[in-house]
Amino acid sequence: MDLTERTLESHSIFEGKIVTLLVDQAELPDGKQASREVVLHPGGVAVLPLDGEGNVTLVQQYRYPFHQVILELPAGKLDAGEPHETAARRELSEETGLEAEELTYLGCLLASPGFCNERLHLYLARGLSRADSHPDDDEFLNVVTMPFDQLLEQVMDGTIEDAKTVAGVLKTKVLLKL
Repeated sequence: MDLTERTLESHSIFEGKIVTLLVDQAELPDGKQASREVVLHPGGVAVLPLDGEGNVTLVQQYRYPFHQVILELPAGKLDAGEPHETAARRELSEETGLEAEELTYLGCLLASPGFCNERLHLYLARGLSRADSHPDDDEFLNVVTMPFDQLLEQVMDGTIEDAKTVAGVLKTKVLLKL
C-alpha cells in the first residue's frame, strides 16, 4: 500500500523568528482529505563533548514550554544555509567555551515527525580545549560537567528526558562501547 499523502492546499498562518506554522489540506491514501498542521523549523544540532577523562559537558537551561530547568547537551538551531558540522562547532563554543579537535557525526533525529519537520544532527566532540563561552544575548545557562557513566545512569533512570540528550548518550555508548 502506498502511504503517501499529497498536499492539496497549504496556508501559512504564522511566521516567527524560529518557526513557521502551516495548515494544509492533504489527500490521504484512500482518497479522503484531512487537515494537517505543520511546524517548519530550520533544523538543529546537538553535541556530546567527551573529554579524555570520560567526563561530559552539559548545559542547564530554563525551557519555557515546560517551565523548568533542563539538563541537556549543548545544542542550537541551524542558521540559513549553514552546514550542520559548522553549527555544531559554533554551538559548542558559544554555550560551553569548548573547541573540539575531532567531531564524529552520530546521525540525525526527526524531533517530532507527527507535526514538525525539524531534523537534529548529533555529534560526539573529542580532543577538547577550553576558551570563553559566549552565549546569545537571550540565552542564560549553567555549564555542568559529569562523568559519562553518571549521565548514562540518569538517561536510563529517566532523570534526563530530553530526546537529543538521550539519543546522543546512547549512540555514544554504542559507538565507543562504554
